[in-house]
Amino acid sequence: MLTLFCGNILRNSSLHIYRTRNFSLCKQIFSPVKKTRLVHSPVNFQRSSAQWRVYSNTSFVLCGNTRTMCVLTGPAPTQGGRYFHTSAPKRALPAALIWMVLKPLQKLIAILLGRSIRKWWASLPHSRRLLLREWALGHRWHLAAGGVVTLLIVALLLLTHLEESPVTGRVRLLVFSREKYLELAALTSEAHMEEFAEHLLPVTHHLHQLVERSVELLVQKNKDIVEVSRVPWSVHVVESPQINAFVLPNGKVFMFTGMLASIEDVDQLMIVLGHEMAHAILEHSAEQASLSHVVDLLSLILVTAIWALCPGDSMALLGGWAKDKLTELLFSHPYSRKLEAEADQVGLQLAAKACADVRAGPVFWQQMELADRLTGEPTLPEWLSTHPTHRNRSSQMDRLVPQALELRESCACPALPLVDPRAVFAETARVLLQKAKEHEEGGPEGARHLQPASVPAGPPALQNVLPSSSGVEQLNKSWAVASKTAVESPATAAREKSQDVLQNNSQQGG
Repeated sequence: MLTLFCGNILRNSSLHIYRTRNFSLCKQIFSPVKKTRLVHSPVNFQRSSAQWRVYSNTSFVLCGNTRTMCVLTGPAPTQGGRYFHTSAPKRALPAALIWMVLKPLQKLIAILLGRSIRKWWASLPHSRRLLLREWALGHRWHLAAGGVVTLLIVALLLLTHLEESPVTGRVRLLVFSREKYLELAALTSEAHMEEFAEHLLPVTHHLHQLVERSVELLVQKNKDIVEVSRVPWSVHVVESPQINAFVLPNGKVFMFTGMLASIEDVDQLMIVLGHEMAHAILEHSAEQASLSHVVDLLSLILVTAIWALCPGDSMALLGGWAKDKLTELLFSHPYSRKLEAEADQVGLQLAAKACADVRAGPVFWQQMELADRLTGEPTLPEWLSTHPTHRNRSSQMDRLVPQALELRESCACPALPLVDPRAVFAETARVLLQKAKEHEEGGPEGARHLQPASVPAGPPALQNVLPSSSGVEQLNKSWAVASKTAVESPATAAREKSQDVLQNNSQQGG
């Protein structure tokens, strides 16, 4: 009976032992044995994939009516020994992914709850409403105390999730752990690889090799930063006119050829890559998702109140829309601009340690601003955008250049050329704007004849006169090869003028 009882228990579980002899085995536990028969076999525990292979080195006994631990036996395995079969481990979904899925559901529940409260209140008789109001008024201090206690609990929970940001040391809120967010980053990178599969440049392409060597140089020169050295960086260049680049938290670098066409030289490339890598090592995506998560959870109370207090659904929808816009303007957008400014600062430091000419950083954003002006591209006010304006980014980086130059010098980098790319671009921009003003008389078609979209690619003369140093020098040679395929700017007069300015400044510096 004891053997049958143990067999029924183990037959319904996922634990099985295959026997080598046709009897049940029991291990004695704190009770005398009425009838024993010792069976000696070597004990050794090994795990192979999802199975436990067991060899016994202790004495097991055949038991009578005693308190025992029972084992079900079965056919002998082909390799000898006994096997514990365990189910394969199942990976839990990342917490960030679960939150993204539940986020709209939470809002829907809050809307339904608020709407139900409104309809319930409307269905109450007038006398019942008066009683509820009197009760709330009489217990107002209890309700206030409960609200204060709730706020204290929420504050304590938030304080337990405060961490110090790497590199900058800034205190920030992180709800999601790095491990969980890396799981989400792996899913995101797989989705991007599928999306860009047909547009990825081969690894043998000169543009891919240029970006890859730039990333390797940045990693090598900043390996003293733990967050840089522990990430397995990999590069993917997407053939697309989109001016964009981004780096996922797991080190996947995605660079678009449209961005490469907007970059003048390898120094600017290093600064752009440093900015995007700074987002990854500072864990900005997890930080932004954490803030969004907390704000959304707290706003559920506001959503419920809007749908409960508004007299109709249309008014509630309008109130919800206004709440979303205010949340963006007061929380999301300012915080995003703050993270972008921090990435600019850290990215400039990464490029400085890699011996890039950090003076090219402000020039890049001046180029972007000039391109927008020449194309007539409308620009949103900064308070409506998730990113600072090109002019503000250029001004901020200009203020950071002296500190970055000191850091570059402390890394034993070779001296920079006397020609300052900021002065060169200022003269080039003046000539281009003057030409654009002259073409205004020819109408829109005459203005478009300048093709300012190619202006950020920079005149070839700038790339030849402004060499970089150290490990960047070899990259500049690759950039010279890559720039041959770039679209040249038709603003011939601006090129000639900028080249003359460069030559004059070089002679004066000599």
